[in-house]
Amino acid sequence: MKLLHLDSSILSTYSVSRALSSEIVARKASLHPGIEVVYRDLATDAALHLSGAHLAAWQGTPVEDAALGKDLASGGTYLEELSAADIIVIGAPMYNFSVPSQLKAWIDRVVVAGKTFRYAENGAPEGLLPKGKKAFIASSRGGVYTGGSPAAALEHHESYLTGILAFIGVSDVTVVRAEGLAIGPDAKDAALAKARAEIAALAA
Repeated sequence: MKLLHLDSSILSTYSVSRALSSEIVARKASLHPGIEVVYRDLATDAALHLSGAHLAAWQGTPVEDAALGKDLASGGTYLEELSAADIIVIGAPMYNFSVPSQLKAWIDRVVVAGKTFRYAENGAPEGLLPKGKKAFIASSRGGVYTGGSPAAALEHHESYLTGILAFIGVSDVTVVRAEGLAIGPDAKDAALAKARAEIAALAA
């Protein structure tokens, strides 16, 4: 069994999403002894953002830039790691109502027509990843975007990630959320306690 662990927060050891994603991985490792974990820190080793040069290379133009060649090779590795993983754990803080751009850059490498999705004759999308994968999102947010919050309409974070995962064939997604972290110490402590209780209760 293989687990792919992704972190995307720029806050290093101060990151709540990193702490929660690490605890989810530890929980899964305790439930699946011997599981192989592949870790990627997308903030410290970020993919390049897509460019015209990427598109040209994908269409067969020779690659002469070393940085571009390295990035294209990394994109291929991302696809292989995602395809091989039985479990995917994503540490995803909310930045400006959505995901970090570093995580978006990874998404742009793995959501690829003909490899992770295709459109049927009727136009409906079909995910092409192997069936049976489970994903866990360690979500952290300074404000509150659930429970009828006035800010709910600005939430393009968890909904985006769950939508992307479903689009490529991963519909079994569990979100472990800590929100309201910037409201005050009591709200932060309560949110963390709730998230950690959810992690402790995760089943195999």
